[in-house]
Amino acid sequence: MTKWNMKSKRKKTSGMLKRGQKKKKYQRGRDFLEASVGEKKIKIKRTRGSGTKRILLSVSIANVIVDGKAQKTKILAVADNKADSHFIRRNVVTKGAIINTDLGKARVTSRPGQEGVVNAVLIEEKK
Repeated sequence: MTKWNMKSKRKKTSGMLKRGQKKKKYQRGRDFLEASVGEKKIKIKRTRGSGTKRILLSVSIANVIVDGKAQKTKILAVADNKADSHFIRRNVVTKGAIINTDLGKARVTSRPGQEGVVNAVLIEEKK
């Protein structure tokens, strides 16, 4: 179902507003495509002005910052995700998710659904 980014149909007094124009394509949103842990898959989406967004559908490697240096490491699973508690069980990676990697626990700082890459900061080293 398409989400529309438009003004409310109602006034503060709960009365109905008259529509001034019809729906335009630029007011339309898009569905959330979640990035899960698995073999890397990317969907390229054209944006307004002929730009592109790389939507990450699944990923297995993250760029983790350790002491100011970036290292590529394997994602094992999602440990915590404040966006939705069901994302933990389904291994969905979003910004702010805590992931288990070979180096330890890391917090995702990039937006996988917009940027097409998973960048993270190490928060707890593996013992």
